[in-house]
Amino acid sequence: MTTARLLRFLFASTLLVLAGQTFNASGQVETSFYSFAGHPPDGGYPYGGLVQGTNGSFYGTTTAGGYGSVFRISPSGSYTNLHVFVGHPSDGGYSYAGLVEGTDGNFYGTTEIGGVNNTGTVFRISPSGSYTSLYSFVGSPTDGAYPEDKLVQGTDGNFYGTTGLGGNGPCPGGCGTIFRISPSGSYTNLYFFSGYPTDGANPQAGLMQGSDGNFYGTTYAGGTSSNGTIFRISPSGSYTNLHSFSGHPPDGANPFAGLVQGSDGNFYGTASRGGANYWGTVFRISPSGSYTNLYSFLGYPGNDGSAPLGGLLQGNDGNFYGTAYYGGTRTNGTAFRISPSGTYTSLYSFGSYPGDGEQPVAGLVQGSDGNFYGTTSAGGTNNGGAIFKLTIPLAPPPWPINQITGVQPFGSDMVFNIVSIAGETYQLQFSSSMNPTNWVNIPGVSVTNSIGALLTLTNFGGAVGPQGFYRFAITP
Repeated sequence: MTTARLLRFLFASTLLVLAGQTFNASGQVETSFYSFAGHPPDGGYPYGGLVQGTNGSFYGTTTAGGYGSVFRISPSGSYTNLHVFVGHPSDGGYSYAGLVEGTDGNFYGTTEIGGVNNTGTVFRISPSGSYTSLYSFVGSPTDGAYPEDKLVQGTDGNFYGTTGLGGNGPCPGGCGTIFRISPSGSYTNLYFFSGYPTDGANPQAGLMQGSDGNFYGTTYAGGTSSNGTIFRISPSGSYTNLHSFSGHPPDGANPFAGLVQGSDGNFYGTASRGGANYWGTVFRISPSGSYTNLYSFLGYPGNDGSAPLGGLLQGNDGNFYGTAYYGGTRTNGTAFRISPSGTYTSLYSFGSYPGDGEQPVAGLVQGSDGNFYGTTSAGGTNNGGAIFKLTIPLAPPPWPINQITGVQPFGSDMVFNIVSIAGETYQLQFSSSMNPTNWVNIPGVSVTNSIGALLTLTNFGGAVGPQGFYRFAITP
């Protein structure tokens, strides 16, 4: 590759190659590339978002098609049903949550019902579809019931999550719980919510682990005004209420989604109701509880969204991206961008053409190619929901482009991060000696980026392969 620009990464040092190019932005493009059929063996009505596995495919769940399903789809739209839930008593049913990929390479998730007691389950599934039910919830008053959102794997290797009901709180059916479960199914209840007026109740969202090691989350109800809360809990169960939503302008109410920690250390999230126009808000909160409302949704009849149910994602340009369930030019939901300081842009209105998805419940995920991917709970050619790709030109990254910014082992694999330029193809190469004639392309570890972003590429088996050197060949 005598004409290619080469970027080298050595395990001992990094050789910097700067590209000297600028990013040429263009308009965003949305593509609905899979429509659910809504009957076995296909699923329908996906409420959870997607997760991209280290193999490059996306994984998710549905709530229909029998008792719902687990699926895999490639970025080009090649779709596979991995598991169809059969419900009580041998299996779970209705997975409203997305999946999380564990460090062992398997995916973990929850179902709202099913299991031995028909109050929900925790399950594990391999990338190829080998399925194991790990735990069946017992329900109130000794255990949680009806988990609604995805798990998070802590730095200790365990998974943490919430249930919307159960526990010994005074709410009907219990006020919900926080739990921990190991990859093998060893289960511990960490906290039972007690509800109004001193505590939150009925969490609909999962947890996220902050940089301080604690977990942060939201509850849909409870708190001093019965409009939900933001809380912090340690891995051992030490619990603190950080904020009670007031439910009137300018504060939000009833957060349906969890939090994301921004690069500035603060947490960002959405509230499904409240705000200046009662259509929901975007907010920021510090780890100590300092709270700021950033934006109040305007809703229909303009092009703004309303009722944001999904969480936020911080893109590679430093802005946050999300979806709203209602609103937009066709009242079928929107995708939006907001800066950490609150500068807001409505990016796309769903239902913009026949077969387009409608009413997204989950947030977005940014793929390794820089595009954003997500699901809609309705719409598509069969009106059973859809999977879409949203190409959004990003601002030039604030760090040097065409430079490897990270490399780390992930099980038996090696994962590389590189800040890229739109339109270029990145091919990972390997050499045992750095001799100019010894570099070889690693098969399958190549991607063409369409928008300019932080790319993630995986060398499968690289962590257990021969020791050597890596670089990227970049064309054109």
